[in-house]
Amino acid sequence: MQILSKNDVAQALPWVSLVDRLDQAFRGGIETPPRHHHAIERPDGEATMLLMPAWESADTQPGYLGVKMVNVFPQNADKGMPAIAGVYLLSDGANGQPLACIDGSELTRRRTAGASALAARYLARESAETLVVIGTGKLAPMLIEAHAAVRPIRKVIVYGRNLDKARALADAYLGYAAGQVPFEDVTATSDLESAVRGADIVSAATLSTAPIIHGEWLTPGTHVDLVGAFRPNMRETDSECVARAEVFVDSYAGAKGEAGDLHHAVNEGRFNMDDVHAELAELSRGEHPGRSRDDAITLFKSVGVSLEDLAAAILVWENRTSE
Repeated sequence: MQILSKNDVAQALPWVSLVDRLDQAFRGGIETPPRHHHAIERPDGEATMLLMPAWESADTQPGYLGVKMVNVFPQNADKGMPAIAGVYLLSDGANGQPLACIDGSELTRRRTAGASALAARYLARESAETLVVIGTGKLAPMLIEAHAAVRPIRKVIVYGRNLDKARALADAYLGYAAGQVPFEDVTATSDLESAVRGADIVSAATLSTAPIIHGEWLTPGTHVDLVGAFRPNMRETDSECVARAEVFVDSYAGAKGEAGDLHHAVNEGRFNMDDVHAELAELSRGEHPGRSRDDAITLFKSVGVSLEDLAAAILVWENRTSE
């Protein structure tokens, strides 16, 4: 069995290839049972263990199966440590023999950003140039790169609770070339409202339990990408944001079980789960056209789907350089 590091994962998952592979995976051929979700009490707060299995269908050759274990410790932020850590075990689907133990943290942040980019490919306007990223954690730079891989992003604005961290992230992407064209402007801001009002895409990756994005700030044509709030008690938006948008999700099952932003809107009488327009699989299979019109506000809410991990892990295995 090979051990594949975070560097191996990063090198093996170029953005366009990853988004294409996720698009293919959502069209079918992968079994994804419900993930296991366990709360773990710790002296400094609650943590979470997630177990996410998936396998390719019997008629898929050569066939793979895998499982990811992820530990989420929000309190690690106060210790200068990543909030999310995990590993992925990829096995041969024909005989069950382990093939690789893959760095799960790098796999997770890249497949998560890849899924957001896939959704943006279907939902964000093709001319989208201004991206606002909310959050300064490990996922934030991935969202910058992934969205820029599918839309002609020229201006990036970073917002975080710690302005110094937001500035450091913005500085790291000055001159970054998305494709062959570098960003024209990358800045940090403490004025989120103004940034959102001028955005084409707003991408949030936080562990917030209170609204950060307000619906009254959204202008026609904005695409909202929500990848935090993976539990019902969490939220990154107010109910007005959800009520104004055409809502899409990574999976119906995940949204009904864990999409905090949607659950809060339901509880406040501003949304019904039956009003979700489509899940990613329906977009990938061409069963739903995506945004209804150019000036529509679209919202994509993801909580993570195990088929994303398996698809990304297979791509890592196929593109590995370690022997």
